[in-house]
Amino acid sequence: MVRYVANKFFYMILSLFILISATFFLMKAIPGDPFQSEKKVSEEIRARLMEQYGLDKPVYQQYLKYLGDIATGDFGISMKKLNQEVTDIISDTFQTSLKLGAVAIVVAVIVGVLLGMLAALYHRKLIDNVAMILAVLGMAVPSFVLASLLQFYLAEKAGWFNVLGFDKPIDYVLPVMALSAQPIAFIARLTRSSMLEVLHADYIKTAKAKGLNWFTIMFKHVIRNGILPVVTYVGPMTANIITGSVVIEQIFGIGGIGKVFVDSITNRDYTMIMGVTIFYGVILMLARFITDIAYVLIDPRITFTRRKEG
Repeated sequence: MVRYVANKFFYMILSLFILISATFFLMKAIPGDPFQSEKKVSEEIRARLMEQYGLDKPVYQQYLKYLGDIATGDFGISMKKLNQEVTDIISDTFQTSLKLGAVAIVVAVIVGVLLGMLAALYHRKLIDNVAMILAVLGMAVPSFVLASLLQFYLAEKAGWFNVLGFDKPIDYVLPVMALSAQPIAFIARLTRSSMLEVLHADYIKTAKAKGLNWFTIMFKHVIRNGILPVVTYVGPMTANIITGSVVIEQIFGIGGIGKVFVDSITNRDYTMIMGVTIFYGVILMLARFITDIAYVLIDPRITFTRRKEG
């Protein structure tokens, strides 16, 4: 187990290093600089700004300094927001995105698993058909389209919710519905197919032949084994929901990190772009790392398999 975790951790750190390097050099490959705008800046002021942010030094020196700063958790100062640290901006705005994402994740897992279980238990019956129709619709409709429809019909026309804002608990409903629709659909289909496979497995037939009651078979064998593919998906889903809320935040006027990221791209705020990109990458990698560990805890045979291969 320790060797497995250490191996995953090493590759996570390696992936993070590659991400940081790629992000840095891609920013340097973009023509121009952050101080080029519609409003002309004198060459003297521009030179001072370049010196202040270390952009006048050779690229390799900038790269080494940036690696050193990242190692200490310093993303630098925003090039567009006066005297504001990138880490402070991320910390302040990410709280909003995290609240929205956390609620969407919980809703997606609970509703998706329940729909999938019902579809599997009532295979080829009305519940199964309804659940799969909802799943297909959830997969087919993009989140930004669903968000716009919900905003128009439930907020603008019906008046049940606020069109914009994120101040009250009721304001979570529409953004969470838009963010969790596709994950719910995917989890429902994944749970259904996995549980159908488990329900027809030989060891389930053996358990029934031994006279085990229905609840024991379901909770000890069917759910535990049928949920494994869902656990694998939860990690990337978590990162995708949290990092993929950019458009949803824009539509509902939510001042989260997504809005900051969009503004930084528009303003060519290099330090902000790199900071948020790396931050998003860390979330994705940590989610994947935790998922791998959880997968092993649910099915210890994975650990033993890796040891035999080594």
